[in-house]
Amino acid sequence: MADPGIVVELAEWAASVEYASLPADVAADTGPRVLDIIGLALAALPLDTSRAAVGYAAETGGAPQASAVGVSAKLPAAQAAFVNGVLAHSLDYDDTHLPSILHPSASVVPAVLAAAERHQRSGAEVIAAVAVGLELCIRLGMAGYDHERRQSTFFEHGQHATSICGTVAGAAAAAKLAGLDAAGISSAMGVAASMASGIIEANRSGGTVKRMHCGWAAHAAVTAAELVARGITGPPTALEGRFGFYAAFLHGRFDAAALTDGLGQRWAQPAIHYKPYPANHFTHAVIDAGLAFRADGVTAGDIASVEIGVAGPTVRTIGEPLDVKQAPETGYQAQFSGPYAFAAALAGGGGLGLGLDDFTDELARDPGRRALMARTTVVADAECDAIYPDELPAVVRVRTTGGDDLIQRVLANRGGPARPLTTDELATKYRDNAGRVLPAAAVDAIESAAASLASLDDITTLLAPTSQAKEIT
Repeated sequence: MADPGIVVELAEWAASVEYASLPADVAADTGPRVLDIIGLALAALPLDTSRAAVGYAAETGGAPQASAVGVSAKLPAAQAAFVNGVLAHSLDYDDTHLPSILHPSASVVPAVLAAAERHQRSGAEVIAAVAVGLELCIRLGMAGYDHERRQSTFFEHGQHATSICGTVAGAAAAAKLAGLDAAGISSAMGVAASMASGIIEANRSGGTVKRMHCGWAAHAAVTAAELVARGITGPPTALEGRFGFYAAFLHGRFDAAALTDGLGQRWAQPAIHYKPYPANHFTHAVIDAGLAFRADGVTAGDIASVEIGVAGPTVRTIGEPLDVKQAPETGYQAQFSGPYAFAAALAGGGGLGLGLDDFTDELARDPGRRALMARTTVVADAECDAIYPDELPAVVRVRTTGGDDLIQRVLANRGGPARPLTTDELATKYRDNAGRVLPAAAVDAIESAAASLASLDDITTLLAPTSQAKEIT
C-alpha cells in the first residue's frame, strides 16, 4: 500500500489536538504569544505601510466576519487576517524560532484569530489551533534546515521561510477552526502549498514588501481553508512529492523526520524567542553589547572604530552592503543595520533597552549616529559561527581614541530560553506597544482577556477593544 503522504499524517495529528490534551507549558505559553502579536499589530498602525494595508482591505469590502486592527467595521476573514498579519510583522518585533530562523506567530496567530472569529470559536479552541499552527510552522522550517551547513536552506535560497511555512501551517490551524476533519486539513495544507511565497531581498537593499509577507501568508491560510470547505482539494503528497513543496522550494533537499518525529510528544513552542527589541533578530546581541558598553561609561566620542563580529551568514543581512548599513535612510532600514543597532544602543533608549522610538527616520539620519556608524564594520566571527544558529551571538570590539581595545561578548539572546523575558517585561512590551494607539482601559481589557483566554466563550471579547485604536479606517 502506498504511503498516504506526510501532509496526511500531519493533518491527522492536527485534527486530534484539543486544548485539554496540550502540555501545560504549551497551553500556558499561548496567551502571551497572542497578546504579543496584538500589541505589535496595534503599535504598527501609524506606519504608512499599515495604512496602505488597512486602506486596501477596507476598500475591498465583503462579508463582516472578523476584526482587523485599525478597521472599525468587520471584514471578510481572509482580509482581516491579511491586515493583522501585515501589522504583526511590520515592526520586526515578533518572535523568532531558532535554528530555523523563522517568525512563527506573525503568520499563524492572525490566521487563527480571523478564522476563530469567523467560525465563532472559543478561547480554548484558539489555544489549540495556535499550538498546532506554531508546531507545524516550526517543523516545516526545520525540515529545510541543513544540519551540515548549519543554515536554513530557505534562507540560502533567498526565501522567507516565515511566510512560506506560515502559509501552510496557518492553513492547518484555520481549517481546524473551520471544523474540517483530517482529510480537510490535509487538503487545506496542500492547497496552501501552492499559495506560499516570499523572498527576502528587501532585507539587503531596501523596500517594504517584507512587511506584507505575514499578512499574505495569513490571508492565504484562511483562504485555503475556506476554499477546501467549498470543495477544492489539495494533493496528499504536497510536501514530499516530485513536484511538491520541498522540490519546488528546496530542490528536494529536506529532512522528512523533522516533520513527524516526536509529533505530539516534543513541542517547540515554549522555546520560541521573544524579541525584546524592535529590530532584525541578528542585531539583538549587537544591541546588548552596545548597552553593556554604555553601562561601562563608553560614549561615541571615546570610540575610534567598532568591529561587530557575528555569524557569517548574518553579515549579508545586517552588514551588507556596508555603505547602506552605515547610512540607513529610514527607521525601517535601521532595523536591519548592525552599525545602527550599536550606535542606538550606545546612545540609550526606551522600552526594554531600545524601543520603537529609537528607530525613527530622523534618528536613522542623525549626524552623530551616522558618524559612529561610519566607523563601524561588520565581519564574520569564528566564535559566533560555532554557536549560530542555535543562538544569534555577537562579539563587539571597540578601539578607543586613547588606543585601548575593549570587547563585549553576547553569546545567548535575551528573550530565549537561556535568557527569558520575565512576565513583567512581556507586559511592559505589550503595554508600550498597545498604549501608543489605545486608551488605557482598552489596553487593560485586551491584557485581561488574553490572560483568561482559555475560559473565553467568544474570541470577539479579545479583539473588540482594538476598534478603539486611534488610526481607524
